[in-house]
Order: sequence, then C-alpha cells, then structure tokens
Amino acid sequence: MAQDKTNVMRLLDQKKVSYIPHHYAAPDGAVDGVTVAGLIGRDPAQVFKTLVTRGASKANYVFVIPVTGELDLKAAARAAGEKSIEMIRQAELLPLTGYIHGGCSPLGMKKQLRTFLDESARALDTMIVSAGKIGAQVELAPEDLAGLARARFAPVAK
Repeated sequence: MAQDKTNVMRLLDQKKVSYIPHHYAAPDGAVDGVTVAGLIGRDPAQVFKTLVTRGASKANYVFVIPVTGELDLKAAARAAGEKSIEMIRQAELLPLTGYIHGGCSPLGMKKQLRTFLDESARALDTMIVSAGKIGAQVELAPEDLAGLARARFAPVAK
C-alpha cells in the first residue's frame, strides 16, 4: 500500500506542525471510526470524526467529535449561534469540502468553514483525525488542530 502524503499532511508540513501519520488498509472503502482506531492501534477515545452541518441560516459548520459519540444537535446549534443544525446530505460533502464521506478532514477544505472541536479533546495530549482520504489519519495536538482550523472548543458531543 502506498503511503503517500495527503494534502492535509503537506499543509501540516508547510505550517511546521508536528504530527504522526497513520495509514490503514480499507479495501472496501470507508470504515467506522472505532474500526479505524483498532486498525491503527489507538484508543477509540483519541480518534475523532469530522461532521459537516448546515444551520437554519443556511451557513455550514464543521464539528469534530469522538468517533464513539454522536453530535448533540442542540448543543451544536448553541455553539454556532443557530436556531437549529442538521447534517448535510452525503452528496453535498464533496462539492462543499473537497472530501468524500469517510475521508473528511477538518483541515484543507475547499472553503474555510466555522469549526468546533468537542471540548473532550482538550484533555488529550494528541487526537487523531482524517488526513483527507480513506486509509490515512493524522495524530496531532488538539491545540495545533484548533489553531490551524481556526476552531473553538465547545461541548457538542453526546
């Protein structure tokens, strides 16, 4: 399996942000985050998924939450200052972000969207997010991810 650098890894290199790349085999495409944690030998509590949403105002938002949890839509709406929040349709993901389902990273999207990291990430030394394609993850400090993604921490997972 080729372990080429993804655009996310190149961005981290360019910004001189320390990270650990993780690669895993996913011959059948996207796998769930708990499976990814097992494939890379990490605690699922350290692995986060990237979810793209739309608020009542029609603005889009990114939420990065533990793979073992789910997005609390009411808490997400509060964090974003929206009346309500809903997940975008899977078909909208690629045109909006440049990423496919299962390979969506909070870094390097086509357009910078307001991003929120679940506050549980603050307690970790490092967290793991998608490196922008299925089969690749990056491990980095939560504060580094927040800085690069211009994200703020908020209690958005349940």
